[in-house]
Amino acid sequence: MNALRAFEAVGKHLSFTGGAAALSVSQSAMSRHVAGLEQLLGKQLFERDSGRLSLTPAGEELLGVVAKSLDRIEITLNAIRDDTMPGRALRLHVPPSLLQQTVLPMLADFHREYPDIRIDVSSSHVTGLPQGDIDMAIVYDRPNVDDMVTDLLWQIRVAPLCSPEIARNAEGKTLAEFLAGEELLHMRLDNQPREYQWAAYLAPRGISLPLSRGLTLDTAIALARYAMSSGGVVLGDIDMLADEISSGQLVMPFDDTSEDGYGYYFKFHADDLADADIALFRSWLIARFAAMRQS
Repeated sequence: MNALRAFEAVGKHLSFTGGAAALSVSQSAMSRHVAGLEQLLGKQLFERDSGRLSLTPAGEELLGVVAKSLDRIEITLNAIRDDTMPGRALRLHVPPSLLQQTVLPMLADFHREYPDIRIDVSSSHVTGLPQGDIDMAIVYDRPNVDDMVTDLLWQIRVAPLCSPEIARNAEGKTLAEFLAGEELLHMRLDNQPREYQWAAYLAPRGISLPLSRGLTLDTAIALARYAMSSGGVVLGDIDMLADEISSGQLVMPFDDTSEDGYGYYFKFHADDLADADIALFRSWLIARFAAMRQS
């Protein structure tokens, strides 16, 4: 255990000095622990190059498992000591727009059905997996291959959406003519230019427009609310915004939807496949999203 603690501290700080300070032990003790672990495994865990420390592939693989396992052990030991053993909370990350629009009511239903399973939810605007320790995540991303178990919850379908007032400007116009006269709203995506979504939607339709104009915001729900109150046209997810479309707050002036390559995926660590609570939440969540898409 001491060797694993030492390895985790050095791995997080990428420094024997920083790791030793974090655990309040000597640097030489840290070096002995890590060397002993490397000898036990028969694998080098760190690369040492010109005074800089980096994890080897074996070290990267081990660090994630060790950090999560030690955290769980510490939480459980503290709970046993303090006679507070309600069971660990599952840490779930959800993108902000999906959380507000769709997942919060689902979580309320899940809690009523399974009150003994605790879920701690975090949310941040990020494309793909967030940084930090989580057990499960719903991510907004394009298809990719990684070491996580991945389930597609829904493939995003987008269409130009706007307020009823702006939609009246579409009467008698083609899609290209309508969009040319309106402010196009953009959602900021990690590692993509601001015009990425509109360019991907317009290109297959043979429409060329200047895309540098228009407001850019971080979240889909913020863009939708801006379109409802302040004007402009958003390329919105028609499933996430189904209630706003049904109520007439947002209008789809042209019945021209497209899958933009992005989707919402449920991800968790492969070593948690045997976790009964995660397995139950996984199957429950997939069923709820499937039922919502069919309604």
